[in-house]
Amino acid sequence: MDTTPLLQPLFSAMAWLIPAMLLLGLLKSRLGKGYIGEILVRLFAHWQLDRQIYHRLHNVTLATPDGTTQIDHVFLSRYGIFVLETKNMSGWIFGSEQQAQWTQKFPKHSYKFQNPLRQNYKHLKALEATLGIAPEHLHSIITFVGGSTFKTAMPANVTQGIGFIRYIKSFQQPVFSDAQVATLVRALQTSRRAPTLSTHREHVRNLQRRNDPTAERQCPKCGNVLVIRTVKSGQKAGQKFWGCSSFPNCR
Repeated sequence: MDTTPLLQPLFSAMAWLIPAMLLLGLLKSRLGKGYIGEILVRLFAHWQLDRQIYHRLHNVTLATPDGTTQIDHVFLSRYGIFVLETKNMSGWIFGSEQQAQWTQKFPKHSYKFQNPLRQNYKHLKALEATLGIAPEHLHSIITFVGGSTFKTAMPANVTQGIGFIRYIKSFQQPVFSDAQVATLVRALQTSRRAPTLSTHREHVRNLQRRNDPTAERQCPKCGNVLVIRTVKSGQKAGQKFWGCSSFPNCR
């Protein structure tokens, strides 16, 4: 008996079911969630921020002394430069400006993640060095999308959903002329790495190297090798930290 006619509907269903399952798995992955979060922020900015006032650059990769840093969104305007880090997370979020790690909590489990304000601080320093502007004209913003709930008081620059729009628009005092903004946009476009897959792979390799305790690191101030040192006294005695090998000439 030829069962092909009976199996044909099953084969047809599998033809779209398998790709759909693979796509669903990708969207639930950390990479997929991050991408969706960035797309949502782009849409919010497109609807709410005037392009003639707020010039947008997304997925900006810049060279740093220890490799590269990758910035989700940069908005350049006469009111300052706004550096936005996106977090697509659910659950309860606990954290403070001073804590090194924040907590994402669910009813049965919880996870630690890096304080996004500290994460974004490196982005600000990279932009400061690249554009040669005063740090007071750079503004750090964190926005959470994905239905998370803050369970601790957050600073004004840690927002949810389109809250980052309100924060950006709260700055109304011009600090740059339109000509200066245009110059800054061109400088950043020139300095950034091309937003390609190879750039992303290079950045991932740099992250892996920075997280490898056996990898050699360079001092961001003088370029000499960094070494692991130990705090000898005080409240932090015994803690390890990276210090320049040319200390005390370089601190």
